Amino acid sequence: MNFLENIYEAGVIGEGGAGFPTHIKYAASPRYLLINGAECEPLLHTDKYQMELFYKEMLEAIQEAKNFLKAERAVLATKKKYQDLIVLFEKEIREKNYDIELFSMDNFYPAGDEQITIYEAFERAVPAGGIPLQVDIVVSNIATMKSIYDAQKGISVTEKYITVTGEVKEPKVIKVPIGITIGECIKAVGGSTLDEYMVLTGGPMMGRFLTQEEAEIAVVRKTSGGIILIPRNHTLVERGTKSLQAIKNETRAACIQCNFCTQYCPRYLIGHPLHPHKIMRAFGVNDVYDERFAEAALCCECGICELFACPMNISPRIVNSFLKKELRKNGIKVEFETGPALPERENRYVPIDRLLSRLDIRKYYDRGKPSFMEVTTDKVTIPLGQHIGKPATACVKVGDLVSKGQVIGEIEMKDMGARVHASITGRVTHVDDAVTIESERREEA
Repeated sequence: MNFLENIYEAGVIGEGGAGFPTHIKYAASPRYLLINGAECEPLLHTDKYQMELFYKEMLEAIQEAKNFLKAERAVLATKKKYQDLIVLFEKEIREKNYDIELFSMDNFYPAGDEQITIYEAFERAVPAGGIPLQVDIVVSNIATMKSIYDAQKGISVTEKYITVTGEVKEPKVIKVPIGITIGECIKAVGGSTLDEYMVLTGGPMMGRFLTQEEAEIAVVRKTSGGIILIPRNHTLVERGTKSLQAIKNETRAACIQCNFCTQYCPRYLIGHPLHPHKIMRAFGVNDVYDERFAEAALCCECGICELFACPMNISPRIVNSFLKKELRKNGIKVEFETGPALPERENRYVPIDRLLSRLDIRKYYDRGKPSFMEVTTDKVTIPLGQHIGKPATACVKVGDLVSKGQVIGEIEMKDMGARVHASITGRVTHVDDAVTIESERREEA
């Protein structure tokens, strides 16, 4: 099998975002390959830890990917504060004579966002509503490169590295089987310091909230990266769990059209015609969501508008997320003109230090770098659809014995989707839109 077929066989997807199937992405012929090693969200250490551990394997995979794609340049973007890593990268590139460039960014938010990283590294703006390939660039997360390296060795995607932090007794980066519950991950690090808490899956800016009860059954996916525990009365919980009607009422009563949300919007600053303050004005007085709201489709949901810029504690990100679903449901799609980047964009970077204080999460950051541990389990529930596109089709049935790494969800190579593999050895006990596997140890118990 060739490079691309190995990626397909192993079920590799993008590990830094929504999970675009990598064998589909790499079927293109880009001029440039950009590897994103900047880890956008504050508090997360997952990519940094993996880079420290696997930088040699990652660089080898980057060079192989560049060769396969016949790209003119391969650029690994990271942050200037990762000086220890940059030294390791430079040494390995020099010793192996790799044709890989390093690019480092300041420590701001959202450094690590795909389109912002593209603009920083190449001074090119992806067209509004478009994809990186439209500017001749393919982007992969740095953790994806480790999976690509493994794929060339016949090793499938069955495990994830995850940062577990916040109100936990021992913040850690953990390696877990895909399909383990969030609740088990929390128990593995000693549990919470609180009796009652909420769980953020992802980072503090873009993560999704789970209750304690939901976390007990929610599972780790190929795209998982962070588990953050915070108090139930924390401002992030208050802001992130508001009902849409409450936000509409607040918008009508409190939005002062200061346009700070627009002035700090990273998409607006690279020339996209996205104006959150105008969307909020229209949202406050309308209940029909038509072409007037089309700009919402351009939102990357980074959260700067509501968690940093807005002085009135209103939530444009949540509104835009809702409107994007309404636009898709109503079949509304508008083409946009992309203008030049604004000259003031470099003065509108959001410093991580200020963001940590604004979000009231500095105390978690100040606990320092988490230690590492590997976590095992005797039961996993593995979703067949954990990526953009078509879910895999189960190719096992209840009662089957499966081995770790065995295919349990199949999809054709031409389809937008990814294969799914068993993350532990055991017996299949349930199959629907996910496959549950229990080890023999659990059966004996």
